[in-house]
Amino acid sequence: MPELLDTFRNTLKFIEQSVADLSEEEMIEQPAGVPNHATWTLGHLIHSCQGIANELGAPRWLPDDWESIFGYGSTPVSDLSRYPSKSEMLRALTDAADRLHQTLSSVSESALKQSLPDETLPTIGHLLFQVVIAHMAFHAGQLAVWRRAIGKQSAAVFV
Repeated sequence: MPELLDTFRNTLKFIEQSVADLSEEEMIEQPAGVPNHATWTLGHLIHSCQGIANELGAPRWLPDDWESIFGYGSTPVSDLSRYPSKSEMLRALTDAADRLHQTLSSVSESALKQSLPDETLPTIGHLLFQVVIAHMAFHAGQLAVWRRAIGKQSAAVFV
């Protein structure tokens, strides 16, 4: 589990560095052909942290409207008034990461081996790696492509 937690923190660091130099307006730029702007990406990852933590027994902490704004199937919009500010989003990302890290730190080996009714993700352990590593990395990559689409250079190196 330490490898999972380290990879999670490294991915979050990349994501934070990728938005550090952006203005509020840049955070919601929606260039053609790039589906998710930075604000939506942060909100979606925060929402995902809550989802996986909740699956592991942690209580929900986000406002109910986050599901419709950032959940699976939601659509990003270029309207600042629809979203929390950049600083609020970064605080929420740190909070979500801390909550998920704490939840993951207490997961037992037996819990990781619990079966799920899914051939692709047959255990809780598989689900954790898919959401915490693959899903986060997927959206970190989208964020890197999005930065280039709005005319920004890479802000970080993701290894």
